[in-house]
Amino acid sequence: MLKPILEENHLTLWDVEWVKEAGDFHLRAYIDKEGGVTIDDCETVSRALEKQLDAQDFIKENYILEVSSPGLDRPLKKDRDFARSIGKDVEIRFYRQIDGVKELTGSLSSYSADTVTVRLEDGSEKVLNRSDIARIRLAFYF
Repeated sequence: MLKPILEENHLTLWDVEWVKEAGDFHLRAYIDKEGGVTIDDCETVSRALEKQLDAQDFIKENYILEVSSPGLDRPLKKDRDFARSIGKDVEIRFYRQIDGVKELTGSLSSYSADTVTVRLEDGSEKVLNRSDIARIRLAFYF
């Protein structure tokens, strides 16, 4: 349902969430495009998606529809996220301490289905199991 709307507007889908918060259901679509998403992009997608959802009426619960950019602190989740982040600095948080640290920052060198490799500040590379990573996102310096 969302794919044709995004293609028509030269956008990509980052993620979709269906969550219940404070007693309300939220359907969230995170969209992206080269150069960044504008408020107009979000409004266009929201209005078109709302029409589709209302016409098909397959969600029986009351819900709030939200369409937005994934933001600067977007997590890397899918292989395409990792692919476009090769060579960029990433912040990694682990579920538990690994080699005495719970977080680290490095340049994303490579990834596979099971691992992520980062180049550390000292030039060494560290191979990490994806199953140990609680969150990985692009690092931003201010």
